[in-house]
Amino acid sequence: MTSEASALTDSDGAATRARLAALADRMLAAVRPYASPGHGRITLPGPEGGYGRAVDGLEGFVRTFLLAGFRLAGERGADPAHLAEFYARGLATGVDGAAPDRWVRMSEHGQAKVEAASLALVLDMTRPWIWDRLDALTQERLVEYLAECVGDTTYPRNNWVWFRIVVQTFLRSVGGPWSADDVADDLASHDAWFHADGWYADGDERAFDHYVGWAMHLYPALWARMQGAADLAAPRRQKDHERLDRFLQDAVTLVGADGSPLLQGRSLVYRFAAAAPFWVGALDEVPSLSPGLLRTAGASVVEHFTARGVPGDDGLLTTGWHGVWRPLAQLYSGTGSPYWASKGLLGLALPADHPVWTAPAEPLPVQAGDVLRAVAAPGWVVSGTRSDGVVRVVNHGTDHARVGDRTGDSPLYARLGYSTATSPWLDAASWTAPADGSVTLVGTRGEHDGEPTHRTGMTLLGAEVVDGVGVAASRAVAHWLVPDAAQVHHGSGRHGVATDAGTLTVVSLVRGAWEVRLARVDALADGVAPTDVRLRVSGWPVVDGDGPEGDGDRLDSRVEPLTAADGTKTGTDERVDAVPLGTPGSVSRAPWAETDVLPGTWFAAAVGLGRDLPARPVLVLDGDAAVVTWPDGTTTRSALPA
Repeated sequence: MTSEASALTDSDGAATRARLAALADRMLAAVRPYASPGHGRITLPGPEGGYGRAVDGLEGFVRTFLLAGFRLAGERGADPAHLAEFYARGLATGVDGAAPDRWVRMSEHGQAKVEAASLALVLDMTRPWIWDRLDALTQERLVEYLAECVGDTTYPRNNWVWFRIVVQTFLRSVGGPWSADDVADDLASHDAWFHADGWYADGDERAFDHYVGWAMHLYPALWARMQGAADLAAPRRQKDHERLDRFLQDAVTLVGADGSPLLQGRSLVYRFAAAAPFWVGALDEVPSLSPGLLRTAGASVVEHFTARGVPGDDGLLTTGWHGVWRPLAQLYSGTGSPYWASKGLLGLALPADHPVWTAPAEPLPVQAGDVLRAVAAPGWVVSGTRSDGVVRVVNHGTDHARVGDRTGDSPLYARLGYSTATSPWLDAASWTAPADGSVTLVGTRGEHDGEPTHRTGMTLLGAEVVDGVGVAASRAVAHWLVPDAAQVHHGSGRHGVATDAGTLTVVSLVRGAWEVRLARVDALADGVAPTDVRLRVSGWPVVDGDGPEGDGDRLDSRVEPLTAADGTKTGTDERVDAVPLGTPGSVSRAPWAETDVLPGTWFAAAVGLGRDLPARPVLVLDGDAAVVTWPDGTTTRSALPA
């Protein structure tokens, strides 16, 4: 790990930029053989996406056009690979209604609304080299194609509002139609999803994930620089700038020492798109993070994947994480979808003399020392350990739902733990029966025998760091769920018929590689007796054998009871090919501890994840407080909720 971390914090910014540029050029060259005769679609190999081949081809063109645009902008138009010529031909074909490889229109499929925003961004960013050189008919047709967004009220109320803002701003800049009311409404929606400390939710649910960085902060910064945006963006520029700066102070702590981003949230097949907010920070010249640190963070995330064979030998991105792993996809994921990873190379739009490439490198927070941080909006405690480079997040406030909902737990959002070295179980069973990173009531008889509960809709009780220990807590109405037959697989939990089991309060005390997890059954639901359920605490799933990166650096995952209770026992569950880490068919295991239910009584377990885990912490319950002696000898006292 030391040598890799050193490479990722290359002090020579020019060399880093050269590597990333070579990666971009390789990716762009690799897709050309899959272009249609008129270049309007780039349909990459692999199973057809959920939206069909025409959308796959549109995404393949537009998302690689995004990367081509960054290369052209960063080289100030220098174009030895003739990118402008290649993509200009595709632009003309895409908007030619008679062409067999024309683009799907926004009125035909909603996914075109997503892709239209990238078209508009790049056409603006590369205006002198592409737009200004298009013939008048193609310009006219592009305006007509993009104009379908004006007045369209069917845009989902989440990050998609930015697609309409960006497109209409470009249209405004070229004399096309646009609506000031549309832009004002979309900006108001964006602002309504702001929570605290620079964090936005992706809509009105508690959807905190990578979209905060690669959408909710990326688009405001790029939009403000578009021609036609100056007077619209001016009143909010300082606010957007300050919120980006504050968000990045948290985001940079979420990158592992090996460059891995957090394996949490939907659209993980976009991989190193997670680097985008760091390049946005450099573009926006945020004050709190130096250009050298932003370069380290952005480049580390990208090179985490290149060091693990991404893209493949053929230069193509696949649907997966390190290798191909189709279960990581959502319904909307097609063969061109992974190329939203292009956002992670936004730094290449900054020329070689920009400070992000010339400033001295700085190490990531977890490379420089241990990290302990509370992030209030999503209800997270972040713990990174320098000794093994792992960053962990203990989650009490994110579930891609609303307070009081009775839906299923999404493994991507509602687990208690996420990290840069592990993945939650994502096999089919894990969407209906939480078995890792959870506190559940497990039925012992009748229709719910062996069935664990869900916690989505929980109430966040707080997340903070007090006297050197991270403290987070939540309360949930634990419920069993019978899923509906028809589901929309966009990353959130399953919908269905819920049956309440009882109310659970869970507290996490975090320091280093260990979490002391305390769980209390406050009350059982009507008709549920203590003997009808057992209380279970489950831990981190880790790939059997070598560490998930295949480097022989084994991760250790433990759940060890800390309180004496009747009927307590421990065990380990295992799954085959349930995570996108390791090799195909890898076995992963998650430990657990369970006990008899005693309403009103705390049950506690030490939940650990790390390499060379130290001895477990020691807990003493003293009235309404938990007194913990940690492996380093520090003793802390934390109040417990009534």
